Amino acid sequence: MNRLSPDGGFDGNGNSESLATPLLLPQRSLTNSTSQVALVGANVCPIESLDYEIAENDVFKQDWRSRGKKQMFQYLFMKWSLCFLVGLIVSLIGFFNNLAVENIAGLKFVVTSNMMLAGRSKMAFFVFSASNMILTLFACLITAFIAPAAAGSGIPEVKAYLNGVDAPGILSLRTLFVKVVGSITAVSASLVVGKAGPMVHTGACVASLLSQGGSKKYGLTWKWLRFFKNDRDRRDLVTCGSAAGIAAAFRAPVGGVLFALEEMASWWRSALLWRSFFATAVVAIVLRALIDVCLSGKCGLFGKGGLIMFDVYSANITYHLADIPSVLLLGVMGGILGSFYNFLLEKVLRVYNYINEKGTVYKILLACLISLFTSCLLFGVPWLGTCQPCPPDALEACPTIGRSGNYKKFQCSSGHYNDLASLIFNTNDDAIRNLFSRNTDSEFHASSVLVFFLICCVLSILSYGIVAPVGLFVPVIVTGASYGRFVGMLFGSRPHSSLNHGLYAVLGAASFLGGSMRMTVSLCVILLELTNNLLLLPLIMLVLLISKTVADAFNGNIYDLIMKAKGLPYLEAHAEPYMRQLTVADVLSGPLWTFHGVEKVGTIIHVLRITRHNGFPIVDERSEDDSRVLSGLILRAHLIVLLKRKDAFMSTPVERGGGGAEFSAADFAKRGSGNGDTIDDLQISAEEMEMYVDLRPFTNASPYTVVETMSLAKALVLFRQLGLRHLLVIPKISNRSPVVGILTRHDFMSEHVLGLHPLLFRSRWKRLRLRLPRTLSIF
Repeated sequence: MNRLSPDGGFDGNGNSESLATPLLLPQRSLTNSTSQVALVGANVCPIESLDYEIAENDVFKQDWRSRGKKQMFQYLFMKWSLCFLVGLIVSLIGFFNNLAVENIAGLKFVVTSNMMLAGRSKMAFFVFSASNMILTLFACLITAFIAPAAAGSGIPEVKAYLNGVDAPGILSLRTLFVKVVGSITAVSASLVVGKAGPMVHTGACVASLLSQGGSKKYGLTWKWLRFFKNDRDRRDLVTCGSAAGIAAAFRAPVGGVLFALEEMASWWRSALLWRSFFATAVVAIVLRALIDVCLSGKCGLFGKGGLIMFDVYSANITYHLADIPSVLLLGVMGGILGSFYNFLLEKVLRVYNYINEKGTVYKILLACLISLFTSCLLFGVPWLGTCQPCPPDALEACPTIGRSGNYKKFQCSSGHYNDLASLIFNTNDDAIRNLFSRNTDSEFHASSVLVFFLICCVLSILSYGIVAPVGLFVPVIVTGASYGRFVGMLFGSRPHSSLNHGLYAVLGAASFLGGSMRMTVSLCVILLELTNNLLLLPLIMLVLLISKTVADAFNGNIYDLIMKAKGLPYLEAHAEPYMRQLTVADVLSGPLWTFHGVEKVGTIIHVLRITRHNGFPIVDERSEDDSRVLSGLILRAHLIVLLKRKDAFMSTPVERGGGGAEFSAADFAKRGSGNGDTIDDLQISAEEMEMYVDLRPFTNASPYTVVETMSLAKALVLFRQLGLRHLLVIPKISNRSPVVGILTRHDFMSEHVLGLHPLLFRSRWKRLRLRLPRTLSIF
């Protein structure tokens, strides 16, 4: 009755003489047919859990006692140094991304516009669509063949990693390379995608690589780095990297910290707040210095926005009670539209997953078709727009010839501009800047803004699922901004109100973000840092709260939906109501493997070969009363180290002294990127198979345990808050086996629990159907 667990092994174990212990009563030893796998890119791969718990064995205690003030200083110094390096490298990558996108896309639009001016419209379309196709094809090819884990935004994968899920390759060096290069080419290809999500993934990759603890392959064996060869410190630095990624994408350092706190991290503490804030501060300073260099004209088409990307500041902004109804409408509609957006995106991703399963050729073909469809819309729809005369008091050149500006000439005659082309035939950042810009109430027709909103909705949903590094943040912002500006055109023109159309666009972006991503505090601060408009704070708070509340009545946030679609076993902070009806004993299955404190090498080899479980209880027998005692838990990785080194082998089954003195904590430190040693890598002779190993010095003597009658809901809260990988279940009756089972992440998944107890699924669905009409009746 073995079953595949999400931490990369079998939670239930096979039977071999006295090592197997039945789990509870026979009727509870149910076979589980469910398993958790991650759909990373289009590849199905097994996933493991991370060891955030400290294994307090004799080796660890000896290492901790031997640390003096010098080692503690080294540890603290390296923590802050790595945070500084994360901020520095991520800021450089973010600046390089913006520089590359603005110049590549800008050059494409300049060449196309020059052809339009020369009357060569067909050739302009060919150049525009061909360049988009080449850029999209390049992004998809390097993603599909080099690092499939780099597909998508990466935020769901990083969020799952910080929850304790380790899918292969999501933070590797190859993923980092493809994430940077693929994001640049995908965004430059005029796809309605963003680079903010990929920047979060990029920051996490940089942090993970820096915290590898050195590398023997490349000669990086500095002993100061050894302190970070564990999942716990690596998790903290990855959290700082995700905060730095948002800070670099939006130039919003405080918003980056709050984003990591609100959306990404499953565990948080004050020390982590300080370090993440330090990393984002480094990002802000470096970006400010680099952008100052670009203001001198040394960066091509880039470098005019400063740290504030979309400046809609208005010194005399005022709003009154008469403005509140339209703002409330923005919030309600943003919640409805955001939840509907999530619903459509989830359905499209399921269709794309079916297509991607057919092979790489189908992935590439799908991306090329979407690129061609996007080029046709972006180039063809502006021809339906009307030409308008340039306003006499325009603050910039009209019409705009080239890449950016509010007054795109497109096919219009001299002295006229095409407002629809100013939104569609442009980069996403420039489109947002045009929608957010102040004193532009008369520059765009309502019909043009509505058409742009529909196009953004369709293209952003279709573009996200391709096999390329693409994000959702910027598409949601541009979609919400167009919707907000349209509402402002309908309701926002009042004599005593300073809420111009640009400010309505900001509120619309906030409402759509709240309805889709369900964040409040971090989004509020990010938008304030983006727009430099602190006076809008009360209204942004209002629309975010309303839109999130409304959208929560329909479905979950977009990143949770994507995680579920990818099969990442994310543990929520709250327990499902049906878990209160079950005990932990109700979800245990299969017999349990245990080891004695002194175990034969051949027995250990046999167990490791026939199972993939990553933790084994150590159970000893007391001679005075023949009772069995739980001595602790030992990890598979530690067993493989013992078998590989062979220093702990003994010819007789006696307890050894010295507590494993010939081993150090570095011997059991977790390796960085790449696969660790496996049982198949070991070379054990027949003579050595008959030898023994004393496992007690290497056993975690204080594993977390729960009694078998504890409710599953309570165990879930304990498991998640402590960041556990294994949770031992002990019996309530003292004369039974000292341990009756092991709970892992997989045992708390709804698919597993409801698969074992299908009646709960029916009652849960019935309650949902009874509650749904009352929920919808609110609106």
